[in-house]
Amino acid sequence: MRLTPERVADEYEWVRGRADTVVPLVNDVRADLGDLFDTDVDDVSADAYREEVDALFADGDCAVNVAALVAVLRELDVEGDYPGFVVDELLGRELAGTIAGNQPLRLLGEATFHYADVSVHAEADRETAGADDLDAALAAGFQTRLPGWDWRETESPFSVGGPE
Repeated sequence: MRLTPERVADEYEWVRGRADTVVPLVNDVRADLGDLFDTDVDDVSADAYREEVDALFADGDCAVNVAALVAVLRELDVEGDYPGFVVDELLGRELAGTIAGNQPLRLLGEATFHYADVSVHAEADRETAGADDLDAALAAGFQTRLPGWDWRETESPFSVGGPE
């Protein structure tokens, strides 16, 4: 695979164009996690998703890594799928964490990937083995990155010091 600025731009357009698939997954994951943790989590709109894709890909250093992971997952297929199970899980988790951002969001994105991946399945006759992991990773990473969680809307009670 060769990554060029043009290829990164193509992957950006592809990810941005996945709003109709990814946003419902984001909102399903948020609803489920909100129920599990007894909290309300705001839904995400397609416009908010696309704006966050724009922000993510505006950072060229991050964009090239996201584009590479997306491209690999889009093309990854393993005969019989199961022998490739570990590699598509690994790549999906890494993509979700990269999208989510720095710690602790990275870890939350990675953990949420595994939760989202359970409910996303590729259609065997049309898609590659990595396709369902790609959608789960996009949903997990962006749901973590986007606002809507109350605990992210307030200052941490663990902050110490700071500018005077």
